[in-house]
Amino acid sequence: MAHRDSIYRLKGFIELDDTYVGGKRSGKRGRGAEGKKPVLVAVEMHPDKGAGFTAMKAVETISHDTVQSFLTRKLLTGQKVKTDALPALTVVGTSQQHEKKITPPEEAAKWLPMVHVIIGNMKAFLTGTFHGVSLKYLQEYLDEFCYRFNRRFWEPELPMRLLNACLAHVPVTKAEFG
Repeated sequence: MAHRDSIYRLKGFIELDDTYVGGKRSGKRGRGAEGKKPVLVAVEMHPDKGAGFTAMKAVETISHDTVQSFLTRKLLTGQKVKTDALPALTVVGTSQQHEKKITPPEEAAKWLPMVHVIIGNMKAFLTGTFHGVSLKYLQEYLDEFCYRFNRRFWEPELPMRLLNACLAHVPVTKAEFG
């Protein structure tokens, strides 16, 4: 699933944000919370049709380097990208048309509506399908969510598409699982 989505690059008008995944814990919420893994999330916006394709990447930290790596792997260069004004996201402007705005948490869903819907759907998918996830394999869960979401209009074809992808893919070795 990850390999198939790695071939594509998001294009057009894109919303980009970060989120944190991990179980409920007492203490700080959001950025800097203990036991949570940061995830970068991007989604194409089509004014007449809603969301297009989406891409997600679990990272160790939200930094210029991780954001730049995500942009290089997941977006075509020169796209219009809308973000909040998180300092780590300023690197977006080096390869994309960056539109940013300082947004208080209660207004974030108004500025970046579709990426917040995608984040909510991803968290509901993780909770509802797996009833919790291991952060060690978080990227694999995110890959499955993106694969399914990106092919939501071809749902009857999903099993055959996945089987074809498996037949065409190079076998995974034990060393790749670490």
